[in-house]
Amino acid sequence: MAENWTIRKPQTVGKGGLIACQNGPAAEAGAAALARGGNAMDAAVTTALTLSVVEPWLSGLGGGGFLLRADGRDGSVDALDFNVISSRHLDTASYRLMPGRDGDWFNWPQVEGDRNLIGYDSICVPGAVAGLAEALERFGSISFAEALQPAIEHARRGLVLDWFTVLCLAIDAEGLHRFPASSVLFLDNGRAPRVPEAGAQRTITMPKKALMLERLASHGARDFYEGQIAESLLADLEAGGSPIRADDLRDYRPIWKKPLDIGWRGMTVHAMPGLSGGPTLADVLAELERTLPEKEPLSGRTALAFGRAIRRASEYRLKTLGHGSRGESCTTHISVVDRDGTMVSLTNTLLSRFGSKVVLPSTDLLMNNGMMWFDPRPGQPNSIAAGVRPLANMCPIIASDGNTPKLALGAAGGRQIMPAVAQILSWITVYGMSPEEALHAPRIDASGVKLRISERARPDVAARLGEEFPVEIIPDTLYPVNFAIPSLVLRENGENIGMAHPYHPWAAVGAEGA
Repeated sequence: MAENWTIRKPQTVGKGGLIACQNGPAAEAGAAALARGGNAMDAAVTTALTLSVVEPWLSGLGGGGFLLRADGRDGSVDALDFNVISSRHLDTASYRLMPGRDGDWFNWPQVEGDRNLIGYDSICVPGAVAGLAEALERFGSISFAEALQPAIEHARRGLVLDWFTVLCLAIDAEGLHRFPASSVLFLDNGRAPRVPEAGAQRTITMPKKALMLERLASHGARDFYEGQIAESLLADLEAGGSPIRADDLRDYRPIWKKPLDIGWRGMTVHAMPGLSGGPTLADVLAELERTLPEKEPLSGRTALAFGRAIRRASEYRLKTLGHGSRGESCTTHISVVDRDGTMVSLTNTLLSRFGSKVVLPSTDLLMNNGMMWFDPRPGQPNSIAAGVRPLANMCPIIASDGNTPKLALGAAGGRQIMPAVAQILSWITVYGMSPEEALHAPRIDASGVKLRISERARPDVAARLGEEFPVEIIPDTLYPVNFAIPSLVLRENGENIGMAHPYHPWAAVGAEGA
């Protein structure tokens, strides 16, 4: 007989700063930075660096991302693009399409050998180290060395082999086993390690990664791009067949940008401009301003408004901006608010789970598979090209009421990110849901061929959507991730509220002084 389980996770409320993300120990590291007098950027960067060790399959120093910062005093908003970039020495002809695999806008064709998805040919120049250091230097109050300390400590202690870590390793064991350094670091004779049933806790120690982090702490972030660390990275990359060379690393720089400001129900939603999910979110919100019902946020009528807007904007995105991806994209998002009301919304990614599956032997560094973000078909707006940034799915936002930051929100989950952000933002700002209610509410995803509907949705949702679109009703599972993994913080009436994804086992909110 089947059993029904009800899963709940409460929101966190307090006067002090809060950090919401996908991993409790990382959130605690950020909260500790706040407790020592740090600000929102100190906490965000510390948390992101720690995530690279305690949850290395989702994000890390071998990847890239976006962040937004809104000042709690004057309301000014800044955006930083530290996403990955393809090597300028890339040979686009090496990514040949499989015969007969033409694909379409929602399902790209396969490349021979999956060269754009796995292995050294899938790696782009990482921007995380440069971006996090740049953000901290401009808006933080602590040094990069101080922000690195929790990550160094975790690397020395090792990655804890709990059931969820072993699940993630088992899912990608086949890919990891293809690369000797990856297999040695993460697997036991080519298979995922076992969780000890009793006795001492088992860990995967990362001494090479700890040494690299210590080197960054003592010599600074540029060592990753043009120092001793860069030399070791380049030697490993060249040995594996990657086109990345010294000038690719040396010339990498994150880019400060003016945020995309979107008017929304009397507020301003600040998003990343350009090669991100921000412009597509703007299209969705523009349509929802006209079509979103004023009542019944979980009704079929409201779901149809979401479905139409998300589907239309997603199709336009794929045809004109060009991004989509085969397979699952794995990312991590951090939302922070400090005691002064300053907010940071930061999304960092390796793209796929374990990125390219390549661990560089000299540093134990997992590398991204950024080539997955390019359209493998030639002649498209986002086709594979040398020395350019791909169009990414990441969609961190901050919503402000006048000059006051109110909400920092983002998610992990590839194409599912923007639809999740649009729905959660609407539920909170239009329908008055609490963060806890909004993150527990059943969502839809209209970014693919079929519209996906949570099995927890009301019956009229599938009925209304099914009148216009092919639909499938699916569970909101831990694996595969079907509706994204959001994290958010909200400031209301002088109090801070944090909420992490209720169906991710280790997603948590770290509280200053907790």
